[in-house]
This record gives sequence, structure tokens and C-alpha cells, in this order.
Amino acid sequence: MSGLGLPVRLILTPGQRQDITQAEALLDGLSPKVVIADRGYDSKALVQKIEAGGAEAVIPTQSDRSVQRAIDRDRYKDRNLAERFWAHVKQYRRVATRYDKTARNFMAFVHLASIMVLLR
Repeated sequence: MSGLGLPVRLILTPGQRQDITQAEALLDGLSPKVVIADRGYDSKALVQKIEAGGAEAVIPTQSDRSVQRAIDRDRYKDRNLAERFWAHVKQYRRVATRYDKTARNFMAFVHLASIMVLLR
């Protein structure tokens, strides 16, 4: 998501696959100043890659880790922009329930729903 809560890149994963597996693909070719993500993206390798690219990683550390990383809590509050965007996209029943059998058709409608949300 951009700083305005607009999607920059969308990647579809199977339901049983963790989102962090696509984190590097989402960042490839981009040069963000800040990367904000939830605890599901907490990985030393990912944080190091983000910081090596010159960006700030605003990703809370998982609670079971012995060393907790400090983050900017005020900046982390901007993550709600992405959550609100997905809440709007999921208002389209076809996205929320995933009736489409093929990933291609589902992703096409996700793009269409995203455009509709952006045009509001």
C-alpha cells in the first residue's frame, strides 16, 4: 500500500500459505522509505532486507521472541489504511466468498473491485 492506502502490488497466495512467503516479491523493484506490516511478517531476514534497502521496518516483533524490536507506534497506526482498503474490497461478495474456481478469474475481480474502491 502507498502512503495514501492505495495498493501498489497484489499477489494471490493459496489459502493455506503464509503471506510472508510473498513479502520479498511484494518489495522487489520498489524503494519505499517505510514498510509497515503486522506481526505475521516478523522475520529477521525480511527486516534485514528492508533495512538494507534503506527503508524503516515498522513490523512489531512476535510476542514469543526473547529480543523485542522497538518500532514507531505512531507510524504503525497507519497500517489501518491497508485494513480499511481490504474491508472495502471485501464488500464485493465475489471477493469475500471467492466463488471463482480459477486464481486468474478471482485475481481479475480483485483488481476490478480495487479499481471500484479507488474510484469512490
